[in-house]
Amino acid sequence: MRNRKTKLIIDADPGIGDAIAIIIAALDPEIDLLAVTACAGVVSGEQANRNLQTIFNRLELAKHPRNGFCAEESDVLIPTLQDVAATILHGENGLGNCPVTAAPRATPKQSTKVLVDAVRDNPGKVTLLTLGPLTNLKLAADSSPGFLQELENLICLGGSITTGGNVTAAAEGNFYADAQAAKSVMESSAHKILVPLDVSSQLFLNYSELDRLPRADHSAITQLLDQLLPYSLRVSRRHLGQEGIPLHEIAALCAVTRSQIFSRRLMSMEVETEGKLTKGMTVFDQRNLRNQDSNIEVVTEIDTRAAIDYFTGVLWNALESELR
Repeated sequence: MRNRKTKLIIDADPGIGDAIAIIIAALDPEIDLLAVTACAGVVSGEQANRNLQTIFNRLELAKHPRNGFCAEESDVLIPTLQDVAATILHGENGLGNCPVTAAPRATPKQSTKVLVDAVRDNPGKVTLLTLGPLTNLKLAADSSPGFLQELENLICLGGSITTGGNVTAAAEGNFYADAQAAKSVMESSAHKILVPLDVSSQLFLNYSELDRLPRADHSAITQLLDQLLPYSLRVSRRHLGQEGIPLHEIAALCAVTRSQIFSRRLMSMEVETEGKLTKGMTVFDQRNLRNQDSNIEVVTEIDTRAAIDYFTGVLWNALESELR
């Protein structure tokens, strides 16, 4: 157990994978989840708002984190994922078989304001984890120039080193969706840690591992996961020919909570914003002689067994507490 809880904000476009990571973060006793903000990506901004509310309504937590509302002007849609529509992989509402039950909020706050306020209230103490496009971060930095520098850590799920992309041959979805925002944030002086596809795709959940996950009858947690994970496994088999699903977002969350299970490397990276075939591509300069100094810390290896143990351990503890 850490000496202090990690003060965490998650910016997400949920999406089944994002939803699972948010659930684990909300249940982890080592995390002080200050806020979860919505952005557009695999779902629209409006749907992202509803999905976040649904997740926390279903979890029945005693204390909810602050939620940020994604404004329509920042609606950015990822058009395809490996030529398969995002609605096929995530369902019509982004949450698979989970019904969306989100009551309108009386006084919604835009995601950018929630981000800026939460960091300003805890200068130098907040880790920000991004699971979607970086649109909200650019908007927050534009409205509050010191925003990124006031973070303790910025951990981004996105990009790839050598494996190519998952939306185009060259680009990973989060960076492709808003390449200009990705470039702007990656060029900032904030302490940045990147979790690329090369590493996040190594963390894989198959049917046998699903059967070994902790469960409890009448548990709100179990019921919610049962509407997310089996759906994702079925469509992955049917449409992608894969006997399992990569837990990209859990890998990124582990970079916050279990940093010791990763290997890292300082690298020099740029984001392509204009190429017809390479928009959103992350270009790493790995030459011995290069023009730029290292500007980002990149995760290069993950202990997948330790990551799965973290995932299941949080669920065991949460179910035991729920049923007491």
